[in-house]
Amino acid sequence: TMILNIIFVVPIAIIMATTGFPLSSTIVSYVIGSLLLVGNPLSFTIYEAYAVGCQNKILIFLILLKTAHYMKIPPRISIPFLIICPVIASIVSYITAMYLFNHIPNICTRQNPHWRCLTTETSYSFSIIWAVVGVVRLFGPKSMYSSVLYGLIIGPILTIINWFLCKKLPHIKWLVLINFPIILLAVHALPTAPAAEYPSWFLVGFIFNYVLYRHAHEWWEKYAYVFSAAMSCGVAVCGILITFAFQNNHISFPQWWGTKDVCPLSGANYSGVIPTYHDL
Repeated sequence: TMILNIIFVVPIAIIMATTGFPLSSTIVSYVIGSLLLVGNPLSFTIYEAYAVGCQNKILIFLILLKTAHYMKIPPRISIPFLIICPVIASIVSYITAMYLFNHIPNICTRQNPHWRCLTTETSYSFSIIWAVVGVVRLFGPKSMYSSVLYGLIIGPILTIINWFLCKKLPHIKWLVLINFPIILLAVHALPTAPAAEYPSWFLVGFIFNYVLYRHAHEWWEKYAYVFSAAMSCGVAVCGILITFAFQNNHISFPQWWGTKDVCPLSGANYSGVIPTYHDL
């Protein structure tokens, strides 16, 4: 895992610094882990934590160092804080997790729909898919998902075609705005978010990075970054307030048609079959 992180961190960091969106070596790590640890989901989960988690933390560390550089904070101050803060955050996260497990009944189970732990479910699904099923059975010639491997060919072809058109047709300005790796990679960020968030991301990005950038550039330069940070902080603060003010006091969100499963096939799988769950 450390070798993979060392190999991929520099190109991924360069792409992220250029585009603002990080490519990921997650799939490569999963394929290698699936080949080495097939039939051992617990070991694969540990491997996943080191392979994916370390890379994300390296990128975050570089981002914070870059931010400190822009804010003219010397490294002798920023680096010690960036080392101490993860230790404090780990302790706080552990205490918070223990508090939730001891005070929230049926947490991370289907018996408690308000505390589903979707990210944990996704990680669990990854361990089952990649370690129990295995990459060979998942994407092998006889698998129903074997056609997914064509994406390894389609992605580079689309990128090369776009690059070729930009070179041959420089007078078409909007061609340079098309970035197929970013377009295709954005779907990777969807799980476990609802599908409706994808057009929301596109709409907000289009308004801020195209409409306001072109027609209110001074406002965009002054407030876009601050507004983005404020929205992120607002979500975190609201999450804390909703948890302690409403959910811990058994105050449920109002029920209306938008919060109910109005479609009978909303829980169906790819084949249109609604799966049934059984207690182990």
